[in-house]
Amino acid sequence: MPEWALRGLFFSVTSTGEELSIVCAGAQVPAEIVHENGWACLKLHGPFPFSETGILASFVRPLSERAIPIFAVSTFDTDYVLVKEEWVEKAVQALREAGHEEAQGQNP
Repeated sequence: MPEWALRGLFFSVTSTGEELSIVCAGAQVPAEIVHENGWACLKLHGPFPFSETGILASFVRPLSERAIPIFAVSTFDTDYVLVKEEWVEKAVQALREAGHEEAQGQNP
């Protein structure tokens, strides 16, 4: 595990037989590592019981309907949806129109 991947308030590491995928602040990724900057992180405030279904779908559906690309990361307690920075304003507007409320001053 690269040491730089484990810094900061938010990071996620997923390993499969085909890849190692790391989500973290772009500023801490070494230049020689293939990566993509410019993402904003939206947090669904959990925890959500596993018996409650459709939570992530209710959040992603309004974004999908407006062709807003996302990258989702799930944890035991909640979900995070990353959108490119140029889509944040439209994403927040779509989520408000769908009935989601914004929590101010929260960091993932």
